[in-house]
Amino acid sequence: MSEARIHNFSISLDGFATGEGLSLDDPFGHAGHRLHEWMVRTRFFHQQTGEEGGGRGVDNAIAAWFEPGIGAEIMGAGKFGPPGWQDDAGWKGWWGPNPPFHTPVFVLTHRPRPSIEMAGGTTFHFLDAAPSEALTAAREAADGGDVRIGGGPTVCRDFLAAGLVDFMHVVQVPMVLGRGVRLWDGLESLEDSYDIEAVSTPSGVTHLVFTAKPR
Repeated sequence: MSEARIHNFSISLDGFATGEGLSLDDPFGHAGHRLHEWMVRTRFFHQQTGEEGGGRGVDNAIAAWFEPGIGAEIMGAGKFGPPGWQDDAGWKGWWGPNPPFHTPVFVLTHRPRPSIEMAGGTTFHFLDAAPSEALTAAREAADGGDVRIGGGPTVCRDFLAAGLVDFMHVVQVPMVLGRGVRLWDGLESLEDSYDIEAVSTPSGVTHLVFTAKPR
């Protein structure tokens, strides 16, 4: 069976993956883009945005795990758009006409709408479904590929709590946010279910890799 994977998921030292006050102008709230500066500096990110340059070090090597083998993605409503996007019939996500996913993407929302086909192979599907149901749908669409759980933190937490995540890459950034949405709430003793490795890099971040133990 294909795996469910989480990649390049950045959190603060106090466990917040987004700040407070998300909006169209501030998609990560008061955190701004500070949680993701480590990735923006990599060659992988530059290639994603059609730019040249970028670092080729360890951060880049680990960030590039994001793509290989992925056949579909699941994301929450909060990742697809700012609060209230469901009231905008023309909203098609943050990423422009050619989103970086290039696979079917399942957006979890209590207000589903018709699917949206974008350039580059991305099609957004909108589901009101439990994590297990969404994963079943995504696996069918992935045609043997793995399913990436793309966030935000509430969606990742729900899939972890349900025991559905096979592999997770979390990046701990040396900053304290103090408020926002945390990843770890309610996931007591998660280490019992995963083998965990940690690698610190010269950029100051720590890459935490969680591999599910046999279930």
